[in-house]
Amino acid sequence: MEDSIMFTIHSWPILVSAFCIFLLYLFFGTKYRAGQNLVLITFALYLSAVIHLVFFPIEVNIGKYANLTPWYKTINFIPILTIDLTTFVLNILMLLPFGMYLPLIFGKADSVKTIMKKGLLFSFTLETLQLIIRITLGSGRSTDVNDLIANTLGAVIGYLIFRKMYKIKALKSILSKLMVKEKKLEYQG
Repeated sequence: MEDSIMFTIHSWPILVSAFCIFLLYLFFGTKYRAGQNLVLITFALYLSAVIHLVFFPIEVNIGKYANLTPWYKTINFIPILTIDLTTFVLNILMLLPFGMYLPLIFGKADSVKTIMKKGLLFSFTLETLQLIIRITLGSGRSTDVNDLIANTLGAVIGYLIFRKMYKIKALKSILSKLMVKEKKLEYQG
């Protein structure tokens, strides 16, 4: 009898299956226009890429040969002073598109404060799931408060870029047609 369970969970079977189910729902369960479908499909692809980068591969390691580092020692609670600059910048870049997609998909995502909250919530969800996977499956992912900061900042920067693009007359017309939740966004200076 084995004292240890070790295997790898790869992303493609999970993400491809989820994406196919999403496509079926999108084409048979909704009535969006072609441009709106394009926004939703590209957003789903983006989310799939984020999930792949953040969680996979999951190295399951339970039992005798499991990682002996206690899970609570894999959490970094110290902000700013412990930043790895490369990881920080990559986390900003990872959530930049998130901030650009939100006003297109959710009509009420029309302020920096709202985007900041949604970016923080999304990042907190990712970090919490990483911790749960670490505790339950022995995966080597860590949880870091600096990731929360960088991800939230990335979402806000993405939103600010979207807002600047929305002020350009030619782009405003195109972006308005792509919005899934019909709402005329008006941004102040």
